[in-house]
Amino acid sequence: MGSLGQPFSVEQTGSKITYFGYGSNMWRDQMRRRCAESKYIGVGILRGWKWIINELGAATIVLSEDIVYGLLYEISQHDMDELDKFEKRYDKVLMDIEVHKAEGDKTGKILHTTLVYIDRRETEGPPKTEYIYRMNQAIADAVKEGVPQEYIDKYLRKFIPQESPSLPN
Repeated sequence: MGSLGQPFSVEQTGSKITYFGYGSNMWRDQMRRRCAESKYIGVGILRGWKWIINELGAATIVLSEDIVYGLLYEISQHDMDELDKFEKRYDKVLMDIEVHKAEGDKTGKILHTTLVYIDRRETEGPPKTEYIYRMNQAIADAVKEGVPQEYIDKYLRKFIPQESPSLPN
């Protein structure tokens, strides 16, 4: 199983921070809007954890013998401050993520210490209605970037229906 990670501190990261988005922040357009200075790096894998939707209706990860795929971004301190506004109920931890570089970069796998947001509420629940649409956009981008469809089907589709419900105007 994975480890709980180290508490996050800016001193450990320097001016640029690598961030692992495993929920709606796999939607690259959402990340561009939230973190204007962010740069997409590639696909990452976190071993020893499992992806769930918790009782508050959003994604988190829990210790398990499974794996979590996500997209990695390089973000600035300003980007992280903006991200904190959206992820305020999550704890920030540093974890070792297996990195698969984006096309055009060096190929291969490396372990990289990365910022991960975790909500410690581990009781599963249904997704918020508005979250389903964002997750479907995130899933489309994740698959396009190389996250295996089998992973999506096994973990994310357990909670996220393919069709988004109509959102109220």
